[in-house]
Amino acid sequence: MASVVPYLELIVHFLRALFRRKHEQVIVELALRQQLAVYQRTRPRPRLEPIDRAFWVAMRRWSSRWADVLLVVRPETVIRWHRAGFRLYWRRISRSAPGRPRIPTEVRDLIRRMAEENGWGARRIHAELEKLDIQLGLATVSRYLPKRPSDPRARQSWRTFLRNHRDAIGAMDFVVVPTACFQLLYVWFLIDHGSRRIVHFNVTKHPTSAWVIQQLRESFPGESSPRYVIHDRDAIFGARVDAAIKALGTEPVRTSYRCPWQNAYAERWIGTCRRELLDHVVVLGEGHLRRLLATYVNYYNADRVHTRTRDAPSGRRAEPRPSSGAKVVALPRVGGLQHRYSWAEAA
Repeated sequence: MASVVPYLELIVHFLRALFRRKHEQVIVELALRQQLAVYQRTRPRPRLEPIDRAFWVAMRRWSSRWADVLLVVRPETVIRWHRAGFRLYWRRISRSAPGRPRIPTEVRDLIRRMAEENGWGARRIHAELEKLDIQLGLATVSRYLPKRPSDPRARQSWRTFLRNHRDAIGAMDFVVVPTACFQLLYVWFLIDHGSRRIVHFNVTKHPTSAWVIQQLRESFPGESSPRYVIHDRDAIFGARVDAAIKALGTEPVRTSYRCPWQNAYAERWIGTCRRELLDHVVVLGEGHLRRLLATYVNYYNADRVHTRTRDAPSGRRAEPRPSSGAKVVALPRVGGLQHRYSWAEAA
């Protein structure tokens, strides 16, 4: 209750400020800012209560100039508080569901024992467990099988396939993005392996196979489809999606179970997009996310130099220095989160 009293006083002062004359308001604000600046230099720094954090998270959503008045905390800290609240929210609603019953430890050990002693696969162990009146699903048995050492020949053959056909391969995947109201948005994208160019993307709240098929049609108008399209084992990328890919004259290639490295280009773009954009913003809704991604994809395709190809995905010509007096200037991209550098004549 003690932490709520200052906010009640703040509301009273706010109501009084509504009737204060403009020049008096300027003087009061200047005095308060000077005191806060002095207060900020104190060590140790003031301790913020949960209600203080909730206040600044709400201010970030209500006001576009919230960062202009921050003195005690940094904007990155407020964004981190919002993400922590998102994790607590989903942890709470996930805990309320009953969920599946836990598998006894002795049953998990028995699955591993059968696999190690006989070299059996999931189906054979599943059948043997039924004879022992142990009722489990086939997927559950597969989950507790011991991981076998990867076959170097299989890894080499996949890498050889990617190396030999990289200019004719596309890859698709989903990115999950939380919003300010703790909802989930799904970003579908398709990346070209040869150039690393993002061919197409879109955002939805409810992804379905039919929606993905429509995105594929928009990605490859006419006869521009690649020879192969790689995707993981997401249930949305089922038989209907594979049939639609084949109808475009393209061969679908499904990655192995729990092998994200086989779709490495798509997975790496997800990480790049999070580090350079999504980790620095709080998404307000579907339209907001679509606008942010459109700006970022334009920057990624046209301006951002890829470390492997040494060029932007859509191609970016080298700029010679126009004169000895020219200076390098930074051109802001993605709302100032990223920059492109270019020559400009000195004023």
